[in-house]
Amino acid sequence: MEDYKYIVDVMLKHLDEGIIVADTNANITLYNEPATNIAGITPHEAIGKNVLDIFRDLTPETSTFYKVLKSKEPIVNYVQTYLNYQGKKVSTLTSTIPLIREGEIVGALEVYRDLTQVKELSEKIINLQSQLFKKEHKKKVYCGNGTTHTFEDIIGEHKEILKLKEKGKKVADSSSPILVYGETGTGKELVVQAIHNYSKRKNKPFIAQNCAAIPKTLLESLLFGTCSGSFTGAKDNPGLFELAHGGTLFLDEINSMDIELQGKLLRVLQDGMIRRIGGSQTFMVDVRIIASTNEMPSNLVEQKKLRHDLYYRLNVIPITIPSLIDRKEDVPLLIDHFINVYNNKLYKNIQGLSSEAMEVFCQYHWPGNVRELRYTLEGIMNFVDGEVIQIDDLPMDLLKSRSLIKKEEYICEKEKPLPPLVEAIKDYEKNLIQKAIEQANGNCAKAARILDIPRQTLHNKVKKLNIEWKTTTK
Repeated sequence: MEDYKYIVDVMLKHLDEGIIVADTNANITLYNEPATNIAGITPHEAIGKNVLDIFRDLTPETSTFYKVLKSKEPIVNYVQTYLNYQGKKVSTLTSTIPLIREGEIVGALEVYRDLTQVKELSEKIINLQSQLFKKEHKKKVYCGNGTTHTFEDIIGEHKEILKLKEKGKKVADSSSPILVYGETGTGKELVVQAIHNYSKRKNKPFIAQNCAAIPKTLLESLLFGTCSGSFTGAKDNPGLFELAHGGTLFLDEINSMDIELQGKLLRVLQDGMIRRIGGSQTFMVDVRIIASTNEMPSNLVEQKKLRHDLYYRLNVIPITIPSLIDRKEDVPLLIDHFINVYNNKLYKNIQGLSSEAMEVFCQYHWPGNVRELRYTLEGIMNFVDGEVIQIDDLPMDLLKSRSLIKKEEYICEKEKPLPPLVEAIKDYEKNLIQKAIEQANGNCAKAARILDIPRQTLHNKVKKLNIEWKTTTK
């Protein structure tokens, strides 16, 4: 019996499918997280939680568990997209089965498989197809993800932002590789798209690929393409290098790429030649490579997450995007910009923030950078009815941050050591006499009258406290 239990435990550990069992209240009693980490929570954290506590954007009306517990009927092969426990958007193929004992429902069992990558790839193919068709009216330049960004979309007057724009425009027409470094949410793809749309390649394809989102085996075939028969089910498909011919290929989070695949990318950068997986024919491609990381590239080289030779080849043109905390003066400009954006989208007429609310926005450290600021404003504007965002409209995270800042200031002031009493009195007396001398314009008698002390006493104190006296009136 123990052997069977061991075999079951091993199977559950390595399954690609997730398994959840919940009671009649939709509280989780058994949870097996697959190796793919779809739901984003550990079994220890999941047990005892309600299904809606894990999948927070689901409701009793949209949750398959609640539907099955209510109807007592199974739901098989149901595709749904939601935010997992870590806030990551995922798509799953789900089958939810009612558990019935002696005619009474005692819970429900759900088996789910990750479809996120499949959905992302299918959407990417659609975007690429739409990009390859010439539009009859070319009012905008369509990028690989269906959006348009130019240097005008980079909001800010900080000196580093102005330098970044100037540098991006200078190197736009170059064919040299670019390595962009910036924390998550700083706008790396926005900058890359702006460079592409300012270059001679602007009417050619722009394709963006997040290297962290695709398994290494799939990423290689996605980049280089496949030949029929190279592996089971393989067809003749061009890769992203071929599809981006004449344009720009943006490889986000390049450090997530397998080290061996990094070597193949280096060869493409050196000779411009690619060969599909399983093929013998080579293709010459004209593609500008722009890569990015959200960690310091030199640190990634030391950690052996980024090949040093690939780093040297990509870092021909290095571009660093400053964090929002390093350009706090741009926060009001970004707020105005996003308020205008969401006024149009949400049919609002918000004019700005109150002084208190603006102070909180400017003090907050914004770990998610511009992206966090943008979507924080979007969330706030969905609920505001007036024309001004007040401090009571702000989310709890921002208000907690404000409380912590004030608490730290209070603690620092409270813990600041007090000076000796004699020294404090001496400093106060010296400061008072200096102000009286200034008010009297250097007139000794007048200064003594202001302080209500004898003139000789004032002279003695000036000498004792080593006060510089500049007499302008005798």
